[in-house]
Amino acid sequence: MEKLICTVLLSLALGCGSTQIKESNTSEISNSPDGLKARVDAVEKKDDMVMDQKETSFSNSTGVGEIISFLSSNGLKGRDSGSEGIAKAADFIEKVFLNNGVAPYFNSYRDTLSNFSEPAYNMVGFVEGSDPELKKEFLVVGAHYDHIGVIKAVAGDSIANGANDNASGTTTVLELARYFGNAKTNKRSIIFALFSAEEKGLLGSIHLAKKLKEENLNLYAMLNFEMVGVPLKEKDYFMYITGYEASNLAEVSNNYAKENLIGFLPTAKEFDLFKRSDNYPFHTEFGVPSQTYCTFDFTNFDHYHKVGDEVSLMDFEHMAAVVNKTIPVLEGIANASSQELKYK
Repeated sequence: MEKLICTVLLSLALGCGSTQIKESNTSEISNSPDGLKARVDAVEKKDDMVMDQKETSFSNSTGVGEIISFLSSNGLKGRDSGSEGIAKAADFIEKVFLNNGVAPYFNSYRDTLSNFSEPAYNMVGFVEGSDPELKKEFLVVGAHYDHIGVIKAVAGDSIANGANDNASGTTTVLELARYFGNAKTNKRSIIFALFSAEEKGLLGSIHLAKKLKEENLNLYAMLNFEMVGVPLKEKDYFMYITGYEASNLAEVSNNYAKENLIGFLPTAKEFDLFKRSDNYPFHTEFGVPSQTYCTFDFTNFDHYHKVGDEVSLMDFEHMAAVVNKTIPVLEGIANASSQELKYK
């Protein structure tokens, strides 16, 4: 999350998660064009399963592991905005969109930022809704795919790989895009947005929110994913949302999930996380429910903006569960006959 105060992290008793890599072949990752193609092809192998599988088994640990392992590999050098590393991530995102029925929302998938000095762009895909009227209403499903790049070395490692922050959220959005791009089960239209320059001050989402507002987009809600790579501990809910008390999103999510999927995290309110991620510019511009799903609670991950934010600490089974549990929620919200999400 953008600009979380370092002293906040130091003042809390943070504990490193005990999760481990599952079904990973990360030692053989290649950053060459052939290696990138192989990894995208591996993601695509499961496309023909979409209509045959239940929603709860669409994503799996192998699939999410392949995606996040590439996005947080050393060859991408921490995905700093405007860098060669983040350009490789953009190439990967584009191919996933292109090969899974997700069209460019603009003339290209790449939407160049107007508020950042270096060449940088959001990646913006689109799955049109199936209902003649409801498709005029839009959901934005997003995450930032940038990180902080190369920083001061610790034990010889200077690459801040950003696996949890936020290759995990990017992986979630790509899996959701892959599902809806193939299944086409959404009556409302969905924009899948991967933001650059979040770490520079939410610049990517500020740019896109303003641009869509100027186009008079009929935005129903913005649902963002941030730091979902490791599970919550000792909670009776699976995820939390920022701005929990501001809307009925938790209630609606739990209804469609048929479980206690979303709960209230007091520290999210205490540190005002609602304003610290890419949901916030959409709230500011549109005034519609715009919130972030997250499983980072200040106690389960000790590597925020550090070189230790590595894929080896990510829980792939948990990440697949995030996708699978979110699919019926998004389908429910996208297909409801009326706009049930409301700010209180």
